[in-house]
Amino acid sequence: MLRQALHRFGQKLVRRRKLEQPVAETASASKLSTLDLVALGVNYTLGAGVYFLAGEVASNQAGPAIVICFLVASLSCALAGLCYAEFSTRVPYSGSAYLYTYVTMGELWAFITGWNFIISYVAGTASVALAWTLAFDYLIGNQLFQAHGSVLLHVPQILLEYTDFFAMGLVLLLTGILALRDWQSILVTKLVTLVSFLVLSFFIISGFIKGDLHNWKLTEEDYVKAGLNGTSSLGPLGYGGFVPFGFPGILRGAATCFYAFIGFNNIVTRVEEAQNPERSIPMGIVISLLISSLIYFGVSAALTLMVPYYQIHPGIPLPEAFLHIDWKLASYVVATGGLFTVFTTILNNIFSTHQMISVMAKDGLLFHVLARTHTSKDIPVMAIVVSGIMAAIMILLFELIDLVDFMLVGILLTHSLVATCVLILRYQPERKNGGNEAQVQEENGGNEAQVQEENGPEAEKLTLQGLFFPGSRTPTPLSGQVVYVCSSVLALLLTLLCLVLAHWPGLLSGDPGPITVVVLLLVLITGITGVIWRQPQSSTRLPFKVPALPLLPLLSIFVNVCLMMQLATGTWLRFGVCILSGFALYFGYGIQHSHLEKST
Repeated sequence: MLRQALHRFGQKLVRRRKLEQPVAETASASKLSTLDLVALGVNYTLGAGVYFLAGEVASNQAGPAIVICFLVASLSCALAGLCYAEFSTRVPYSGSAYLYTYVTMGELWAFITGWNFIISYVAGTASVALAWTLAFDYLIGNQLFQAHGSVLLHVPQILLEYTDFFAMGLVLLLTGILALRDWQSILVTKLVTLVSFLVLSFFIISGFIKGDLHNWKLTEEDYVKAGLNGTSSLGPLGYGGFVPFGFPGILRGAATCFYAFIGFNNIVTRVEEAQNPERSIPMGIVISLLISSLIYFGVSAALTLMVPYYQIHPGIPLPEAFLHIDWKLASYVVATGGLFTVFTTILNNIFSTHQMISVMAKDGLLFHVLARTHTSKDIPVMAIVVSGIMAAIMILLFELIDLVDFMLVGILLTHSLVATCVLILRYQPERKNGGNEAQVQEENGGNEAQVQEENGPEAEKLTLQGLFFPGSRTPTPLSGQVVYVCSSVLALLLTLLCLVLAHWPGLLSGDPGPITVVVLLLVLITGITGVIWRQPQSSTRLPFKVPALPLLPLLSIFVNVCLMMQLATGTWLRFGVCILSGFALYFGYGIQHSHLEKST
């Protein structure tokens, strides 16, 4: 009895959604072109990251090497973007990575993906609101925080240190606006994106004109002239040159810079609104990432050329850079551009969060009341209100950099799950009975016994020779299961490798212990990758496929995990608490009220 109960429980965790079931419909009747999707992608990414976070990375983490940090972060996003582009052609429905994971890996992983998305974008909403407050305070002459301090003289110190009531009020105000009116306007998004592009282009050109290449070659003499000497070791200032904080600084900076690219994957949530989504979604993702990468590279280069990295203002670096060269009017122009851009980013984050909450509630994994609509415009008011309240609470509890790191770990984990899904699905068997390709793939994953009956009565047996020389040129249930298991093992081995590389100091000193561990892990990873490479791939034609399987998805997982390992222990503890609360919600409510539970 116990064994049967455990088996049924395990089956619930891996049950997969059938795409012929009703999928969340979008309320918008308009159709988005490729240009619209590119504008959305650029608007999602060119937010707080470029206007505010660049100063933190350049001054405290990487110095002029911030340009390398953005290149590493863009590489990670490009790999993830390719995976998102393929799954958007396979599963042309709204729901982003959540639905794709539900179709390919099962309900538990889908809940983890969706819950990560929600808490990450709630943290993103809170962090962007705090960033908006910085820009607004700059425009009014830094009066806000002076008043803030005088009003809160009698508030306990812990609240004074971690609270920004102005940002919380802004989030609650925008939440109320979204609850009464569907804000999503493509025309407004295009205009804001154009303004941001022009402002940042002006900053880049100005930086290259007024910049000094010597700021990329600073020495200790420059610190002495600036009055920053005192010890032979410069400590928190770094050690001069282009890479003052060394290679660890580049890795930590790259992890933080990844925040700047968060949002491009929201293009996938607009699949049902897109014209010809099989073509426009992949193009929108790739083009928006390319544009954002070029702008980030230009802004970071211009910033560190205009101002020595140790003099960069961490909070509002771009306006302060113009003050450094005595261009006061330009500083206000850039601050105003950042104000409008970040304002729309807050709205986009709240919109994406409540959309995910609504989709999961309709699937029964969250409380069904969150999916109810209370207006004639079919707006999920409860989902919007809950997302706004969650963001407001995070503003009360965390500082800006803590929110950034918190969002990073969730999004990087989601990107890794998407890469794993692409790797697994490409090697799964398919039924040759026509119909939607995504339906075919899902039905195979959800009912392998039926596939086996259609392929023939003979039972496949796993042999060592069959791992490297499979007898079929098309995927079979056995080969699909081999890839599933190998992919899971590879994810674990890559995580262990990143842990060793990031936290074993003896590796760089030539200690044979960690070197032996790394070599052993690399041998195992290479061997298992070879097993996956030898398995037959699906021959189904798609408008876009990730090239060089299985290498690119595995590289995406490796880069994502490496960046996650750069985050502080406190970030992991906070993230762990949120994941545990999600598990409590799923096992206490979602697993029993899932639509798949009702259908069985």
